[in-house]
Amino acid sequence: MTALAGTATITADGATYMLVGDLSYDPSTVAREELTGQDGTHGYKEKPKFGQIKATLRDTGSLTIADLNAMSNVTVVLDLANGKTVLGRNMFTVDPQSVATEEGTVEVTWKGAVSETPA
Repeated sequence: MTALAGTATITADGATYMLVGDLSYDPSTVAREELTGQDGTHGYKEKPKFGQIKATLRDTGSLTIADLNAMSNVTVVLDLANGKTVLGRNMFTVDPQSVATEEGTVEVTWKGAVSETPA
């Protein structure tokens, strides 16, 4: 048996961050929405969308929230327990980041082009 989940690492522009959890990624490039009318289903509309990587990081002494907030055009790399590598290119942070001081955590969301490389 091999590990399929449970551990992961994250780097942004080569800097490694302490990953608490809640790591997720979305490599989708389109968003679709159904179109319906009073007479039934008509089809769907499609729009391009950014890929996304979300993580909860530990607020270490060397980490500054200003640095996270200023991230633009960065490369984010995830190495997953199942052997898969996820690559985020030209990523930028969205949503203001804030620290939960009881656990020393900060939630970060990057958007950009996301791709997967199978094990």
